[in-house]
Amino acid sequence: MNHRDFKTALNEQFARIAKAVANPHRIEILDILAQGEHSVEEIAKEASLTIGNASQHLQGLRESRLITSRKHGLYVYYRLTDPSVFRLIQIIREIAQTQLAEVNLLVESYFTNRASLEAITLDELYARLREPDLVVLDVRPSAEYAQGHIPGARSIPVDELEQRLGELTLGQTIVAYCRGPYCVLADEAVELLSAQGYQVQRLQEGYPDWLLAQLPTETNE
Repeated sequence: MNHRDFKTALNEQFARIAKAVANPHRIEILDILAQGEHSVEEIAKEASLTIGNASQHLQGLRESRLITSRKHGLYVYYRLTDPSVFRLIQIIREIAQTQLAEVNLLVESYFTNRASLEAITLDELYARLREPDLVVLDVRPSAEYAQGHIPGARSIPVDELEQRLGELTLGQTIVAYCRGPYCVLADEAVELLSAQGYQVQRLQEGYPDWLLAQLPTETNE
């Protein structure tokens, strides 16, 4: 094989990865799986797809070795082949934020109150984890929390938060986090808690970003 054939063959393999994620549904599926293992049915529901359509996208991602699967009883469960796969989604987002003005316009039009919500970074939260009066609140679905979460975090899904306010104490500092920078769950939690007089901040990133940064995690499984 000469140099030109080598370069062409190599770039063809790189292009397989780009082709595998060149679809908005597949990017969303990878984002879902970055939270933990999910069944086809769960993925289809979360991404507003039919089970057949979700299965087709999952097959394309699996052929490119971005995800893997296992069968348990009647159900097939999918997960990322490695947490580093999520880095691909991070890079796409970072480049899009820098190069596409439409991204920032969409974010600003949807997260209309985000500028007023106090936010902290991964590094800032990690440095504060041992503070005795700090409460880290995971507002994702409980199944995602069980598969992995920030050490010491409490699980109160955002749709249960209003009914479970009694589990939180006024005067404590609360940091709420969810799936990532474009997830609305933490924003909703911060708005609700702020309105009730709690001192609360939003984590700028989400659990997959924490995991990819190789910061410590816990699991309930």
